Amino acid sequence: MAKLAQLKSLFLEQFGGKESDISFFQAPGRVNLIGEHTDYNGGSVFPAALTFGTTLLVSPREDGKLLFASTNFPITREIATGSLAFDEADDWTNYPKGIVWELAQRGIPLSRGYNFLYHGEIPNGAGLSSSASIEVVTAFALLTLEGRETDTVEISLWSQHAENEFVGVKCGIMDQFAVANGKKDHAILLDCDTLRYELVPFRTGDNKLVIGNTNKRRGLVDSKYNERRSQCEQAVRDLRQAFPELQLLGQLTLPQYRENEGLIQDETVRRRARHVVEEIDRVSRSMEVLKQGDLAAFGQLMNASHDSLRDLYEVTGDELDAMVSAAREVPGVLGSRMTGAGFGGCTISLVHGDSVDRFIEEVGKKYESATGLHPDFYVCDIGDGVRQLKEEA
Repeated sequence: MAKLAQLKSLFLEQFGGKESDISFFQAPGRVNLIGEHTDYNGGSVFPAALTFGTTLLVSPREDGKLLFASTNFPITREIATGSLAFDEADDWTNYPKGIVWELAQRGIPLSRGYNFLYHGEIPNGAGLSSSASIEVVTAFALLTLEGRETDTVEISLWSQHAENEFVGVKCGIMDQFAVANGKKDHAILLDCDTLRYELVPFRTGDNKLVIGNTNKRRGLVDSKYNERRSQCEQAVRDLRQAFPELQLLGQLTLPQYRENEGLIQDETVRRRARHVVEEIDRVSRSMEVLKQGDLAAFGQLMNASHDSLRDLYEVTGDELDAMVSAAREVPGVLGSRMTGAGFGGCTISLVHGDSVDRFIEEVGKKYESATGLHPDFYVCDIGDGVRQLKEEA
């Protein structure tokens, strides 16, 4: 994390005012360990918050205006609280604007204006939830400064709704939930249908989690993502011949699905649905093997997850496949898979600590040779969810 003193200097340079008026907040990025494209299907996911994310500095204004700036992007915006509308030209500022809009919809209009300076350490477009991090930290900061309750489950729901309805990205709940509710050294087993969740100690022993950024940019406002959602909805409609009350694929057990998948008319839709139901089962089996401390078995489930995302759901692409293929050739790698929505972004690998340097060197070389893109790697730790920071931290 950048030193807060440096960010404070940048903030005063940008907005002026008094040092004593600045408040500091932080929300992490997230990585999903297993359970991909199950969240919007009402299934289970297993994400964890990271130790890096988005730092937000905020101070109040008396003129009712909202001023947004970032250390990562040149775009700045000055907006009146009464004129909140999505505008593509506003780029990243649509995410915090959406939160202000959402709070107003919930009967929480702002009592004053604010200056915002965001500092993001999450690679934009990498699939580690930079947008959710911005949304959650903005909501938490504004609720705190307005003297309102900061219920992190509600914050995650409101942030998701803002991204769905204001920004227009039909994301599931996982990203915002993990960013808001993460805990150091724990992953979150989350049922996306009921929002029941369990903080699960994630003990890697002598192994490390390594995120590989393909540096192949991908956008969630993407026809492929919405196409997959509509295919899953079609599968539900077909399966209602056997299950009239069915609303989401995640409500089916694997045996129920296998017995009735012939009701799905379109072969492509059938493959999409099969991935979802089998992936939810993989999350359940992951909990069992992790409770037994069997990291090798967890690694095998990671591999099976990627293969299903490649062959059945078809959301990996050449870059992610090249990185995962190279990773699996390195001795000491227990498992490797894409993480996030796909179509580029990142992989997550479970690597023995003694093999991490070799992993980064060999996977980097093979990946660059195969794709012409230079990757970045992060040996990551699991951190806490959104919180207020003290300046001396």
